[in-house]
This record gives sequence, structure tokens and C-alpha cells, in this order.
Amino acid sequence: MPSPTPQAVLAPLTEAALFLTLTLDDEAPGAAETVRDLLADVGGLRRSVGFRIPEGELTCVTGIGAGAWNRLFALPLPAGLHPFRAVSGARHHAPATDGDLFFHLRAHRLDLCFELAQHLVRRLAGVARVVDEVHGFRSFDQRDLLGFVDGTENPEGDEKAAAVLIGAEDAAYAGGSYVITQKYVHDLDAWRTLSVEQQEHAIGRTKLDDVELADDVKPSNSHVALTTIVDTDGTERDILRDNMPFGRVGAGEFGTYFIGYANDPGVIEEMLQNMFVGKPPGNHDRVLDFSTALTGSLFFVPSADFLDAAADPVER
Repeated sequence: MPSPTPQAVLAPLTEAALFLTLTLDDEAPGAAETVRDLLADVGGLRRSVGFRIPEGELTCVTGIGAGAWNRLFALPLPAGLHPFRAVSGARHHAPATDGDLFFHLRAHRLDLCFELAQHLVRRLAGVARVVDEVHGFRSFDQRDLLGFVDGTENPEGDEKAAAVLIGAEDAAYAGGSYVITQKYVHDLDAWRTLSVEQQEHAIGRTKLDDVELADDVKPSNSHVALTTIVDTDGTERDILRDNMPFGRVGAGEFGTYFIGYANDPGVIEEMLQNMFVGKPPGNHDRVLDFSTALTGSLFFVPSADFLDAAADPVER
């Protein structure tokens, strides 16, 4: 039997992205059937839009939240699927926010993402509503709005699939993944009061050439130090970050949409614990003094084969 085909979670970063989070209306007649029909058609809709500009390389990844799973499928929960767990430290808080469905649209052109988003939302009219929508853009050489390259330590090649895709550990959902999303806004005025050296110590990398600071220079409360997860046997645990900047200049909104894929959401949850509570407690991520988390959600990303069969809630 062939291995399940994953969704496009391993696709490379693009110039544009659109992130849609929706909640279901439990009281809407036929809501579950409407959503399942749409899930089964996502691949076809993506092809219809993307075929017109193939060089745009439009992709769509669909995620399903824990609260929606039992309403949509008569199947056990994937092993790692649960509501996002809020994290509170002495000074900073990572909130948990509503989310039943998630769509991660990527392309080299925003118009492709926007067109597909319209189709998805129209199909769900009356049964689901958008609770968060973010239009992301690539900033220069993959830099965030703090001025640092973002995603340098993403795994490559075979290591990428090994870090992101579920295998024999949850065979019923092999080829799937998990995604955690958070929307951060930055206080750039305060950030710019720091010297370049202070900013580098907060991040844990050099600003110009994106080199990780040496261990005897990198502070223990730097972002890099607190988000590096190492197992007891010395193995470093990878995740795939597809973060994108977003913002509105006139509104003074400057942010980063964090989106992390992993075959075990516990890896990202440990990172967040280190960032917000601190390791040890109280030694929180210095970047959080300038960046505020506004949202937090966890979704299961089933294989493409699972989605194609989603119209039938039981048979697989």
C-alpha cells in the first residue's frame, strides 16, 4: 500500500502568504457536511486557481482544530491534537484563541492567495466565519520586521520531512503534521532604541550576516538559546518555520506571523514554555520585551489523501 501523500507543508517559502483562521457555527444546519465537502474540494480549488499562473506555485495547507474534529469525523483524535495551551510567565503571556479551521496559502503572487481565499470563504458562508486573517509578505532576504533573518535553522532535505511528517508513531494519520500559529506585534520604536549589539544579544545571531553567536557570547535569555530543544540523548529537535512579516504602516502595526510545523507539537510547546516562563523560570525570552503574542492555535494537518476522502466522515 503506497504511503499517504502529505499536503504541501514542505513547500519552500514564497513572496506572499495568506493565513486564514475560522470558527464553525455549531447551530448552522448541515455545517459538518458543508465543511467536509469543502475539505474534499480544497485540492481541486487550488488547482483551478493555480493553473492559470503555474509559475506562481500556489499551495494550500489545511488544518483542523481539536474542537472541530469530533464534529466533523467519527474517528479518534490524532495523538497530538488538543486545544492550544496558553502559556503565562511572570511578565509575558501567550494566549489561546479560537480556531476550528486553518488555511495557509502560499504563492509568489498575493493575487493567487487572495483568489483562493475568496473561494474557500464563499464555500463556508453561513457555517463558518473568519476570526483572523493575515496577509504576509517576504521582506528582503527573509528578514522579519525586527531586521533579522528568520528561519535560518529550518531543516533541509530528508531532515525536513523527518521533523515535520507523522510516521509509524501514529500510523493511522501517517503523512500528516501539526501546525501551531501565533500572531506577534512588535514595538519597533522601543526595539530601535537598542544598539545593534543589544539586538543581536536578544536574538542570539548577528544582524548583518546572520551567524549564530558563540555559546560563550550568546545570552541564556536570547531567542535562539531558549528555542533550541535538545533531547536527553543530545539530539536537537527541529521544526519547520514558515514565518512571514505583516503590518499596516498607517496603523503602526508591525508584526510576525509565527507558523511552525512539526510531527510532534510538544517540541513547539516546549519552546513556548522556555520563551514565556523562562529556562530557568524567570529567564524569559528577551525578544518578548518588544513583541506581544495576540493569538495562539494548534491544528492537525491531515494528509492530502485524508482530505480528498473527507466528504465521507468514516470511511478511509
